[in-house]
Amino acid sequence: MGSYYFLGAQLPFLIYGQNPPMTSADFKALAWDLMESRDAVLLDYCTLDPDPEEDPSQRSDSRIPSEFIKRWREWERSLRLNLARGRSVKLKRDGTVDAPEFPSDAVTAAKNALTMDSPLEAELLIDKARWDAIESFQGIDSFNENAMYAYLLKLLLMERRAAFDIEEGNAEYKALYTAILGEAK
Repeated sequence: MGSYYFLGAQLPFLIYGQNPPMTSADFKALAWDLMESRDAVLLDYCTLDPDPEEDPSQRSDSRIPSEFIKRWREWERSLRLNLARGRSVKLKRDGTVDAPEFPSDAVTAAKNALTMDSPLEAELLIDKARWDAIESFQGIDSFNENAMYAYLLKLLLMERRAAFDIEEGNAEYKALYTAILGEAK
């Protein structure tokens, strides 16, 4: 378990809902220089997509030696599967998605998001749930590798939120909604 006082002490405090104080790429570059290589290499597993370019049936988190990252990926995977299942049910599609009932806070976040009328508000609710999950996985030590992984994930969430464009999002939502209605008829 690494101790990253020098790295952690120079990082600006992150507050949910604010703009990121640096890019995730800048953080990764800084962290690569200051973290032990066995910990730094795991930064690549800190993504908002739990299975990038990976066949889910072939997924194996056993090769990841970080309980923090394993828990995060399990949480995000559960959230996404529960969102998919809820959307499938809403659209009355055959072949309901098999989604886990754990972690319960991921399941609850998905269910709550699916009840919202505004796609933007639903996304914000989901991202706040993600933020809270990351904080719970991090623990109280602000200067270990888990804190650095949590910092990167929080930066990614901040970048995602900063990229939301309300006008473009509304236009996209209306186009998708019209297309879905057209398919349903």
